[in-house]
Amino acid sequence: MKDKKMMRRIVSASLIGATIEWYDFFLYGVVAGIVFNKLYFPSDDPVVSTLLAYATFAVGFITRPLGGIIFGHFGDKIGRKSVLVATLMIMGVSTVLIGLIPTYAQIGIWAPVILLLLRIFQGIGLGGEWGGAVLMTFESAPESERGFYASLPQIGLSLGLTLASGVVGLLSFTLSDAQFMAWGWRVAFILSIVLVAVGMYIRLHVMESPEFQKVKSEKAEVKIPFMELWRGGYAANILAGMGARYIDGVFFNVFAVFSISYLTSSLNIERTDALMGVMLAAILMCFTIPYFGRLSDRVGRAKLYLYGSLITGISAFPAFWLMAQSGGNTTLIWLSIIIPFGIFYAMVYAPEAALFSDLFDARVRYTGISFVYQFSGIFASGLTPIIATSLLALNNGNATLLCAYVVFAGVVSAYSAAWIRRNQGRQKLEKTVNIS
Repeated sequence: MKDKKMMRRIVSASLIGATIEWYDFFLYGVVAGIVFNKLYFPSDDPVVSTLLAYATFAVGFITRPLGGIIFGHFGDKIGRKSVLVATLMIMGVSTVLIGLIPTYAQIGIWAPVILLLLRIFQGIGLGGEWGGAVLMTFESAPESERGFYASLPQIGLSLGLTLASGVVGLLSFTLSDAQFMAWGWRVAFILSIVLVAVGMYIRLHVMESPEFQKVKSEKAEVKIPFMELWRGGYAANILAGMGARYIDGVFFNVFAVFSISYLTSSLNIERTDALMGVMLAAILMCFTIPYFGRLSDRVGRAKLYLYGSLITGISAFPAFWLMAQSGGNTTLIWLSIIIPFGIFYAMVYAPEAALFSDLFDARVRYTGISFVYQFSGIFASGLTPIIATSLLALNNGNATLLCAYVVFAGVVSAYSAAWIRRNQGRQKLEKTVNIS
């Protein structure tokens, strides 16, 4: 009973913290294509201003590997819990300050410069957050249930996206466009301070993960975890992990970030309707993520990830076809987002945390999974809105090239998951032979 109570507390701390972090990070993505392109990157060409706004969005992903290396190092040296408190504070403060930046019309070039700097700090904070949140549950859970428990902090993505989309949608609905552009969007960023206070309180009242406590008690810490990754035979695992991550980053940013701009700009759909579709998909993920997390413990994480990558990638074609043929029908537009994003995407996002954690031992695990997840995020996530906008413009607003790109990402990830599955199978066989 005591272990179950502590496990619930650990899950709550990881989930709430992850929700706050993702809310902060995704709020920027949601607002980038509808506010920042106009207030901070004004241009005569709307495509150029949107690309510039998404460029600062990408910067957050570029700095995430730095945060992953920095906080991964300390997470493997001094502990997961202490690092998670620091990352939460960095993200929270950066987000609140974004809501207070004067516009380009008020302070000129300093407006986008300050926005860029704060986006960098957001990226650094989130770079250290994800790894610690999933490791606290993964390393504390029974081995037969690690896929399920490691998937629970992943729900923070859907909850954070729900909050970000919901708050912006509510503000869009209750305020006029002029009010929303003048000050309404700022409220969504400043509200982050309340969430940070709650998350900080909960995180300060959890224990360190048992696996890391064992590393500390045995004095098995490595001097420089990042260097050990490359000297200790993990290079192939790192590359396979980054390849597997490809479809996750591409698909999420196409449907959760780019689709809002696409629906409002190319198909003239109301911003509130587009945000509602994303939010409904995110709510559904709160249930599909733990379901597929539990399923990964039964059928194998790599196997589920392999098939999930292919299904998720291919689903882009019917989804964008339905958007284009919807004729503005809100129900069809919502279905085109909810089914691929709320169900298929969870097939890869749910087992991902445990899949990556299995690639490394506890001495370098925080650094390892943070680097895999965050470094691959540069090309898998950060560049996706820019690539999507460019492919759409190149094909005169037709989404065929964009869908082909998503399918390509799915194939790469499926191949990587297949390699991980084969490699883990060989390792298990070698262990069996050695025991015999």
